[in-house]
Amino acid sequence: MKKALIHIVGGGLAGCEAAWQCLRAGHEVRLYEMRPHKMTPAHSTGDLAELVCSNSLKSMLPDSAPGLLKGEMQALDSLILEAGAHAAVPAGQALAVERTVFSRYIREALESFPGFKRIDAEVTELPPVGEGEAWIIASGPLTSQALVDQLQGLCPDSRRLHFYDAIAPILETESIDESIVFRASRYDDSGDGDYWNIPLNKEEYEAFVDAVIAAEKMPLHEFEDVAYFESCLPIEVMIERGRETLRFGPMKPVGLIDPRTGHRPWAAVQLRMENKEGTMVSMVGFQTKMKWPEQKRVFSMLPGLKDVEFFRYGSVHRNSYLKSPDVLNPDLSFKTAPRIFLAGQITGVEGYTESAAIGLLAGRAARAKVQDADFLMPPAGTIIGALYRYVTEGGLGDFQPMNANLGLLPGLPKQRGMGKPQRKALQCAKSREVFAAYLAQLSGSSQNYQQGEQGNAQAGL
Repeated sequence: MKKALIHIVGGGLAGCEAAWQCLRAGHEVRLYEMRPHKMTPAHSTGDLAELVCSNSLKSMLPDSAPGLLKGEMQALDSLILEAGAHAAVPAGQALAVERTVFSRYIREALESFPGFKRIDAEVTELPPVGEGEAWIIASGPLTSQALVDQLQGLCPDSRRLHFYDAIAPILETESIDESIVFRASRYDDSGDGDYWNIPLNKEEYEAFVDAVIAAEKMPLHEFEDVAYFESCLPIEVMIERGRETLRFGPMKPVGLIDPRTGHRPWAAVQLRMENKEGTMVSMVGFQTKMKWPEQKRVFSMLPGLKDVEFFRYGSVHRNSYLKSPDVLNPDLSFKTAPRIFLAGQITGVEGYTESAAIGLLAGRAARAKVQDADFLMPPAGTIIGALYRYVTEGGLGDFQPMNANLGLLPGLPKQRGMGKPQRKALQCAKSREVFAAYLAQLSGSSQNYQQGEQGNAQAGL
């Protein structure tokens, strides 16, 4: 095998996953990360694969898009999924991780390869790329302006896009009143659940909504076109869509019984563990653009949070992404620079595992190119292949950030008498068959996928 040097810009999930794929193929990797010397509006450390928003990598259920994606990535030797299993904390049917353990595992895994080197520097210019090299840009949605200008030069006929993203607060568990806040997972009556639940009656809910409406918000620049990602809306934006929106969203009380009353509360806030010790919890779905003193005042109104202490307040930041279908080749390289690849959230996917998945594919595509070989991209009937096709081909309407979802998969013929759950299960089963066939094409056998499925079960994925 021809050994090559692959440069990767960005030490987030996509960049680390791409580096792992290249290192495992025997290539050398230079990973450039500007943090901690130059920070972003959302990051707080210089750690590799720092999780800046939620600590959840979403559902592990096999008949769900996030679950399917995890199974596919596991079978393709994903470092992110390996680290997720190692750093997992209880979170019901979701894969949530302890942030520092997750990051440390990824750093140590990459550093175990002698061909890996991290370079703490901001990349402000992309040099000409020789035959024995490749570059992967995985700089994320908070890419520095200097690098954005360089990327814009690679796609002169396409405009850069952006949207606003938000993160939720993290609380100190010991400061929560456990005589009010109760442990339970939805529909689970087998004992202590994985979530803390804050019950609200109708009057408490209405007072909370009024307080959020009246609170001071962080101002955005007047010239900025505010476009939020639909799956990560600030609670203020949800309330603008109707006073009951929170009750049918992050404050949905369905499946929860308040042990103090024996009844379902009018609304409920769920708190998810941030570490294995349970000393930190995050407010599920409570992204906010309130000013920090207002967050302290308003959230302390919630039952059981009168004396709550914050480890991190919520915030809103602008994310950038490229109009990838216009500028990328089918192998995720730029049409104007076929040895420079794009990976991660800047391609127009949204979510931790989605970003890592595109990093995985970009890493495999780059290592194939430096070996003068072809890499077979996964078909559209798989979740990872559907995401890839969205990035390179787009969809109907305007190009916007996309999560993994079953709507990206090819539809099934309607069958009389088949309900939505049955159709969903059948669609997922078909997707697994397509992925198994894809793996057989890659390796001549579907054994790797079967082992990946077994590994998922053993790791609880």
